[in-house]
Amino acid sequence: QVLLEESGGGLVQAGGSLRLSCAAFGPTFSSYAMGWFRQAPGKEREFAAAISVSGSYTDYGDSVKGRFTISRDNAENMVWLQMNSLKPEDTGEYYCAADRTFGRPRTSLSEYDYWGQGTQVTVSS
Repeated sequence: QVLLEESGGGLVQAGGSLRLSCAAFGPTFSSYAMGWFRQAPGKEREFAAAISVSGSYTDYGDSVKGRFTISRDNAENMVWLQMNSLKPEDTGEYYCAADRTFGRPRTSLSEYDYWGQGTQVTVSS
């Protein structure tokens, strides 16, 4: 089992940056691919970014590609999402999730086994 705790959300102006952190608690963090998902008010949760167990492979949603970067440190049990050039449409609750797969990271919510409680990101125009 993996417990996940997000932090780093907040209020930022359009064009600004934020770095989200996800701390994982559990002995098997390095066995999980990790993902970030987001949910805007009144909308479904959507895929933002994912990273493989080793960090060798990453994938991004079309709406964040080129602006967001996911990274991880297995020794520290940490995952980060660096968000640059933020837009008002990036506003939402951001969730960290763990997927027990050793392959390429997956983008479907249903593949992920564990979820954090979320951290709110608000981008003002």
